[in-house]
Formats: sequence, structure tokens, C-alpha cells
Amino acid sequence: MKRGHEEIASGSFTPPAKVKSVSYDDSFKNAQRVADHYSARSNQTLEEREASPIIHLKKLNNWIKSVLIQLYAQKGDAVLDFACGKGGDLIKWEKAQIGYYVGVDIAEGSFSFPARLICADCYEARLDEYLEEDGPYDICSCQVSCVARRALSNISALLRPGGIFIGTMPDANVIIKKLREADGLSFGNNVYWICFDDEFSQKRFRSSSPFGIRYQFHLEDAVDCPEWIVPFPVFKSLAEEYDLELVFVKNSHEFVNEYLRKTSVHRELMRRLGALVMGTKIKAHCHRRNGMLLTCTWLMC
Repeated sequence: MKRGHEEIASGSFTPPAKVKSVSYDDSFKNAQRVADHYSARSNQTLEEREASPIIHLKKLNNWIKSVLIQLYAQKGDAVLDFACGKGGDLIKWEKAQIGYYVGVDIAEGSFSFPARLICADCYEARLDEYLEEDGPYDICSCQVSCVARRALSNISALLRPGGIFIGTMPDANVIIKKLREADGLSFGNNVYWICFDDEFSQKRFRSSSPFGIRYQFHLEDAVDCPEWIVPFPVFKSLAEEYDLELVFVKNSHEFVNEYLRKTSVHRELMRRLGALVMGTKIKAHCHRRNGMLLTCTWLMC
């Protein structure tokens, strides 16, 4: 998405001496649960990471993020990265030759490397109050985690006019489709599962009440937290309220199939990352793991 109005030049920035932290009241229990979950996760060695049952999914997600950054980041850009975690995307931004980076993450335990970092829930805190001297930014990024109004408010307030927001989030249409195809209120495989509460036993969702549709999401070796459905048409309408214009949207499967075919650069990146070795055909069985993305993992992405 792109912020409206005429483009202006970015400012110049100087990093602060230490990590900032944002305070909250006691109402953010779910957010705190998520923060505690990620803060408690220890850093993995390379050997442990490669042994993960979802290693190919991680590599595929890294490929998607790398391609998005290649498409939209320009040399010297100032970047604001929501839900930056432990800095797994820093190398991607470095390769894009950006000029300045600020990362925001809810889990204070994520911060153990030298960069400008802020411990905050970017979907609750008003970040323009904490970053008013730093902006505007050329690019705002939010990968996998995106919550509606506050996130959009922060993005719009901190992007320069003409700046770009890039992000990834679960496809609500796919989740609801799989729920309706399931016998009960849960579905998944040996890599992930999603479970809805009994209040959604009819599997009907009113378009007039698109928010608050909660589900429990478990991803092997990674996540076990509540999440909320974000229908993309609703997200797009909200984004327009905050002067953000849709430039590009793709389901992950469509994105992979399209950009693997577009250039040899993207295919070579996929080969080097090791997410897919046998071209674009996803034909492995769930019990076969070496050298390819598993069918069960492909269904997850």
C-alpha cells in the first residue's frame, strides 16, 4: 500500500543511545500473552534451526519477504519494521542498502543486537508520539502480524507522503474455507492447526461484524497463540480511511508461482535458500522432508 499526497524527501536520522520501551495499562492481556510467548523463546543454533519440522516454511517465508523488499525498497530508504522479532530480516534490509532502520516489537526479549529498537505493541501504542522526531519513513513493513486500526494509524502517521507499506498476513478467505470444509471447529495437519471457539459452531460470519473473530493458532516449533480474522476487503477499506492506496495484493501461493516464473534472480534466491529444490511442483508426502517443501507445509503457507 502507498500513502497518498505528493512525495517529499526523507529526513536524515541519528540513532539514539538505547532501546526505548512503551508503557501500557492492564487491559492488554492477550497482547501480554503473545509478548511472553516470544520473549520466552530462546535463540536457536543453525543446527537446531535446520532440524525444525517447519524449516522449509521458514525458508519460503524468507523468500517471500526478500522478494517484497527487492520490489519496493530503494537505496537510502528509512525503514520502520513492525513486529521485527529478533531481527531476522535485518540482513534482507541491509542487502537493499537502506539508510536507516527502526524496529518495533512487543517482546522485549527479542532485543539482543545493535539496532534502533523500540519495545512496544505497534497495534495499541501511538508510535507517532514516540517517533515524532524520527520520521517520516520511506517504507513501513509488517510481516505475518497485522492488526487493523491502530496499525493503520501508525503506518499512515509515520510514512512519508508517497511512502510504501509492505506486509503479509493470513488469508482470511482460506481460513474460513478450511473451517467450513472441516467436520468440527478445528483443522490442520502435523505442522499446524487452527481451532475456533464454540460460538462459531454455525460457521457463519456476519459481514456487518467483521472484527473479533478469534481463533487459536498453533504452528509446530514456532507459535501457539490466539489470532483474529482480518478480512482483506475490510482491511483495504480501513486503509483508505487512513489515506493508504492499495498497490498490490496476492495470496502466498499465487505470489510464489508468479514470481518464481518472472526472473532467474528470484529462482536463484529460492534455490540458495533451499525452500524448494524440485522446481515449482509441490509433490512430497508429509513424511518426506529432505530437499523440498512438504505438502503439509505448502498447505500452511
